[in-house]
This record gives sequence, structure tokens and C-alpha cells, in this order.
Amino acid sequence: MSRTILGLDTSNYRTSVALVTEEGEILLNYRELLPVPAGERGLRQNEAVFAHLRQLSAAADELRELSAGIPAAVAASMAPRDGNESYMPVFMAGASFGRLTAAALGVPFIGTTHQRGHLAAARAGTALEHAEDYLALHLSGGTTDLLDVRKETVVQIGGSLDLHAGQLVDRAGVAMGLPFPAGPELEKLALAGSSSGKLGCSMENGDLSCHLSGAESQVQRWIRDGVLSREDIAREIYDLLARTVLRLAAAGAARTGSRQVLITGGVASSPLFRQMLCRRAEGRRGVPGLVFGAPGMSGDNAVGVALIGRDALRAGTGT
Repeated sequence: MSRTILGLDTSNYRTSVALVTEEGEILLNYRELLPVPAGERGLRQNEAVFAHLRQLSAAADELRELSAGIPAAVAASMAPRDGNESYMPVFMAGASFGRLTAAALGVPFIGTTHQRGHLAAARAGTALEHAEDYLALHLSGGTTDLLDVRKETVVQIGGSLDLHAGQLVDRAGVAMGLPFPAGPELEKLALAGSSSGKLGCSMENGDLSCHLSGAESQVQRWIRDGVLSREDIAREIYDLLARTVLRLAAAGAARTGSRQVLITGGVASSPLFRQMLCRRAEGRRGVPGLVFGAPGMSGDNAVGVALIGRDALRAGTGT
């Protein structure tokens, strides 16, 4: 029987547990949103930690039903990004659970970051799966990061200087009465709307950086004043994100020389966003090739974390 690796990720949005084989087959991809009350834009960190602990128990029941045997290693995301200053309490739920499980089973524990997990999951099965150096954009509620990824390092070279792409989506959606996270429902509205570029891109640093807070203020005014339909507001948001991301990607390619960019994160799982981005990229000079992971691998998940554990196990670098 092939060896398996258990992966854990406890983000601000979702409890994720994955079990993959050494060959990369996904045996379990448990993903459960954190329960957020109607009208709220997320949970406090202490509330999110308790929610993760409850949902990890449910994931354990699914693991037991698999009867896949003892994993050869356990991996968990321990922080949002690389760097000693990157910390968020929610990740300690999965990391603590992972360390304890690995110690009880007598197998290696591999710690990684939420962002590296996103990159690994999105790369799987794409032209960048085995690339060591590449350009990436991580678009979510907590990140709008333009990344220069090398074999050993992930360096942010640009991105949002204020609000993140997923925050713009969620804040607008909640203001319109949609549940949090608002992406899926806002996309449904956008599919029935039209846009004409009413929200201007706000870029800095040669297009390596952007601002989204001004767009959020304008959207909130539209919602308050009722001057645009909800459908058209939603479409304008996706239109802005597509234009902004394209400019970030082009600037990143000029900076690094990369000819392809991996686009991942919850925002990147949207079919409409992908369609609008690809349409705008057609025939545009300086834009790198756009590489997307599978939609289910672009949002928060633990599959990428497990794949990182798999690679560390092969290299003998687990603790």
C-alpha cells in the first residue's frame, strides 16, 4: 500500500484536512467553512479557533471511515506567510493538532505556511507543477500578493497596499445582504450584470502595487444611494479586479522575467473572474501566460499542505 500524508490547514475562512498518497492521489479533501452569523464579515480569532476545533473532530470521523492506515507524515500550515512576523492564532489549531497527532503516531511533522500550501495545490497538474522559479499572484480575503517564488524562498514583490481582493468582494457582498464569504453569491449577481469600467485602477510602484480601498468606498456609496443595481455593482467589482490583476501580472513579469504567472487563492477560484481576466489578456503585450489551478484547489484547502509534506518526507526533512 502506498504511503499517505495527512495535511491540515485552519484559515480564517475554512477548516481543511487532506490525505494524499505519495503519488499525489487525493484520498480525502475535507473543506468546511467556518460558521459566520448573517451580516458579519468573519469571526474573531478566538471564535475561529474554537470553530476549528469542533470541525477538526468531524474531519477525524471522515478519516476513520477511510481506513487508510497510519499516515507516514503529518503536515500543517503554521502561519499565513513566510517570515517571523507572520502570525495568526487560527493556524495554531491545525498546527497543534498536527504536532500532537504526529507525536502520538511516531511519524514526522512538517510545518509550512498557508500561502505555500495555496501555491502547491494550485500548481498540481499544471505546466508549473515541477517549476522551481515562477511568478505567482495569491488573491484572497487576507492577501493580494504578487510573489517571486524561488526554490527556497517566496518573496512578495508587490500587491495591495490596503484592502485585499477578497475583502472587497466580501465587504460589498455583506453590505448587499449576502452571506460571508460572499464570493459565490456575488458572482451569481455579476453574471446578470454589466460593467463599463466605472471603478478605476489605482496603481503605484510601476504597477507592482495597487489600492482597493477607494473602490470599496465607491461601492458602498453605490449601495447606499441605490444608483446602480446589485448586479451591475457586482460586475463592476469583478471588472476592476480583472484589470488590476492583469496590470500586477504584467509588472511582475517585467520585474522577474517570468513568462507565466500562477494565479491562486479564493478569488481565483471564480469562473467569472478567470474568464474576464483571460479575455482582457488576449493579445496584450507584456502579459505573461496565465496559469490557474483547478477551482477546488484554488480556494483554501489542505491538499497543498499535504503535498508539501510529501516532498519533505521524500527529502527526509520532517521533524
